[in-house]
Amino acid sequence: MGKIRIPRGPGDVMTILALDGFESYVVGGCVRDGLLGLEPHDWDICTNATPQDVMEIFTKRNIKTIETGIKHGTVTVCLWGEQYEVTTFRIDGTYSDGRRPDSVSFTSSLQEDLSRRDFTINAMAYAEVPGLIDPFGGEKALRDKVISCVGNPADRFGEDALRIMRALRFASTYGFRIDSGTEAAIHQLAPTLCNISSERINAELCKLLCGQGVLDVLLNYSDVMTTIIPELAPCVGFDQNNPYHQYNVYDHIAHAVANYKGDDISIKVALLLHDIGKPHCYTEDERGGHFHGHGIRSHDIADVVTNRLRFDNKTRNEILELVLDHDSFIEPTPKTVRRWLNKIGADRFHQLIHVRMADIKAHAESTHQYRIERCTELQEVLEDTLSKEQCFSIKDMQINGYDIMELGIQEGKQVGYILHKLLDDVIGDKIKNEHTLLVEAASSYIGQLEGES
Repeated sequence: MGKIRIPRGPGDVMTILALDGFESYVVGGCVRDGLLGLEPHDWDICTNATPQDVMEIFTKRNIKTIETGIKHGTVTVCLWGEQYEVTTFRIDGTYSDGRRPDSVSFTSSLQEDLSRRDFTINAMAYAEVPGLIDPFGGEKALRDKVISCVGNPADRFGEDALRIMRALRFASTYGFRIDSGTEAAIHQLAPTLCNISSERINAELCKLLCGQGVLDVLLNYSDVMTTIIPELAPCVGFDQNNPYHQYNVYDHIAHAVANYKGDDISIKVALLLHDIGKPHCYTEDERGGHFHGHGIRSHDIADVVTNRLRFDNKTRNEILELVLDHDSFIEPTPKTVRRWLNKIGADRFHQLIHVRMADIKAHAESTHQYRIERCTELQEVLEDTLSKEQCFSIKDMQINGYDIMELGIQEGKQVGYILHKLLDDVIGDKIKNEHTLLVEAASSYIGQLEGES
């Protein structure tokens, strides 16, 4: 650690500022990720130049600038086809709305600017000369793999409660632990997340769920999770009393989320919500606990949650379908697979297999082997069906609506009815997907319709 490579774009921005006598540094997340050996997504720059200075410096060189957040000291510089935010060193005023400072004042002190930031790993700046500026021990925190606030954690979270979610997101993303003082403040101030907009919660939650340390975060901060998703609260500590389960409902959910190692957010959120309706469906008999119909109840609750968290319609639909179908019995046979492909499509089927496998691995270990083998077999049948381009939808059939109308049926519902009957026959192996055979079968169905009329 200690050195990072600054690419051409931000490096040129810094060079131009230096030519006019100003200091500048890359700052925040790009320094953090650079020290970790990761490729930064954004390069933010801080400087002792005022916003007006920044605009004048680049405008006189015919470089476009945008007044992105000039009130808070930020100007965007457009260079080499990219955009770089350049922000004046500043001190934040009070945060009466729990989101943004009511006012900012500019300062010539880089350390004062860094002292207003959320976590020590984000309170570092870097330039080729003098190198790393790290007044709060951010580099050591990276080495120790710990998330800690700059200054008093209660003050930092009081300024912006979303920083609670950011702390959990960083802990999950990097697999870091959260220090005791920061952790205590998170638990104390978790209820203040109710004041944060759904869109901001959504963005942090999605990143959190995809992190390598998501299991520890979900298990250790259930109070935060039930603040942003109150519907999860009944799941915490709810004993399943079932030989297939080794965890309570919430802990099972946490393990299922962690078991999926991909980054498909629809799968991650579906796993977070797949059993959320279980406490409302619990019954018990001499064999133990049961959750009949929990897929439907979980779907209905997930509908409310995903709407409140402002997921886009495509993602919502994916999540809801996966939650609804996650516990469905799907026999690993070509005929059954074709029916499910017709119902949900290939993309959703692949997602569903990921959900089912993650779910199975979160059950009691003694129940894993057979169910994993069955899920693997289902995936093999799916891939075989797709590779052979077997028919599972109307568009795959060797007959279409025009062919049906040429047999004497007028355009309308009856054409669709016959096509669906033919598709059902093909999927059920009652007839081959061949044009001549399909025309003969269609003629037979038309005759039946005319006989009924």
